[in-house]
Amino acid sequence: MKAATASTNHTRKAIFDQLFASYLGPAFAIQTWDGWLWNSSQNKSPDCTIVFRTPGALRHLFFDPNEWSLGQAFIDGDLDVQGDLVEAFHIAEHIFNQPVSFKNRQLQKIGAIFLGIQQRLNRGTEHSQSRDRRSIAFHYDQPAEFYLPWLGPSLVYSCAYFHHDHDCLDIAQENKMDHICRKLRLKPEERFLDIGCGWGSLILHAASRYQAIAHGITLSKMQAATAIERICHADLQNRCFVELRDYRALAGAREIFDKIASVGMFEHVGHKMLPLYFRIAHSALKRGGVFLNHGIARANSKQPRKLSFINRYVFPDGELVPISKTLQVAEQAGFEVRDVENLREHYAKTLRLWVKSLEEHAEATIHYAPKSIYRTWKLYMAGSAAAFERGDLGLYQILLSRPEHGKSYMPLTRADWYDALS
Repeated sequence: MKAATASTNHTRKAIFDQLFASYLGPAFAIQTWDGWLWNSSQNKSPDCTIVFRTPGALRHLFFDPNEWSLGQAFIDGDLDVQGDLVEAFHIAEHIFNQPVSFKNRQLQKIGAIFLGIQQRLNRGTEHSQSRDRRSIAFHYDQPAEFYLPWLGPSLVYSCAYFHHDHDCLDIAQENKMDHICRKLRLKPEERFLDIGCGWGSLILHAASRYQAIAHGITLSKMQAATAIERICHADLQNRCFVELRDYRALAGAREIFDKIASVGMFEHVGHKMLPLYFRIAHSALKRGGVFLNHGIARANSKQPRKLSFINRYVFPDGELVPISKTLQVAEQAGFEVRDVENLREHYAKTLRLWVKSLEEHAEATIHYAPKSIYRTWKLYMAGSAAAFERGDLGLYQILLSRPEHGKSYMPLTRADWYDALS
């Protein structure tokens, strides 16, 4: 028996030595369901430990190494990470980028050992109806109480803006909303539209700090109800309004706005709908007005994965396009591009803080949503943080103008955006 165990452990070591022979990232460890441990470095302490709690989870690594299979294993608790979850995604990227390793006959033969164990122990639970139902519960269905513990009182679910590295999340979100209003040069009594207003944080900020007449639209009944409640609590019913409305319903509307913003909604529009999206925003904006579009773009060199975890479990119809394509479509709709700012590092930091806060408030969030939803959010945000850190994704604020006979009505410099900060 001891000889068999020693032989199995030797085989395991050979697998991981070969798989990570060219790996140059942070030190990590792998632990299997029976306590066996492998370290990527003998000289450094691991930043994280990847734990395979079942043979079935390890099987995915050899026969089906993609975001769907490994993500599903994490959601179900068959795969876990102890330590820095974001670093685990840099390790996964190494795996995804080396498909040849998994086609190697020796690895496939060794992997069959784990397949045999998995077939005996898995008991047919994979792809059961209850397991699949847990997997497809998308996070937008959760009540506001699920978000509040880890988003904080600002209830802002988009990239924060850090003036200083030590800024806490609440301060950084306040900075972001102020940054947007400053870029728009929002003035008292101006009509301001927030497309995809979430729980109403930006329109509340615009109305209370800049005395704008702020109008928000959202497709979420839960978000709209929470936003209206917050507006009433702030006694801003006379200048803050929220309604359930699709952005496409703005087409042909008589109401015209002085300033428009869209923050974190753009990712859901889709490549084919971008021309319509920008045309509608252009028609809803007065001549001489400006539109700030805040959204994620993928690097032009990075093609989207066919088996994307985010597309399957988080944003089923989301689509990210390169910033060059976004700017091209915006110009074709009649906009003039006035400013482009990439907040990539800010979003990586925001996501790391969200993951940390989510872990700290695990008990509170699980009270309002299943544990599988909690694990889906945790995995999605950690993976997104890693993608921003690698530069696979960017977060762009694009300031677009609708000139009036060539006049933009904008100052010569951006100095007023930052005067109060100096």
